[in-house]
Amino acid sequence: MEKKKDKKKNIQVRLRRIEGQIKGIEKMMDSEACCRDILIQVAAVRAAMNKVGALILQNYAENCMVQEGDDKNIEKIEELISTLTMFMK
Repeated sequence: MEKKKDKKKNIQVRLRRIEGQIKGIEKMMDSEACCRDILIQVAAVRAAMNKVGALILQNYAENCMVQEGDDKNIEKIEELISTLTMFMK
């Protein structure tokens, strides 16, 4: 299992990458790039945000909803997170 500190760093790195993608979209708009290309980048940002949301949801479930020693609920929550992650793709 990934450490809490590593998970936070992973989320922060992803958010910075998304920030860069957004700035790239702004530049594309300024240079009047092809709308199709801009929309492709918007879709990429949306997918990246969904992934960040799934990671935050997983972190919340693992650290806020489950109490230590409650293995039965951990399995159910992990299954729920997996299902939600597939749904969000």
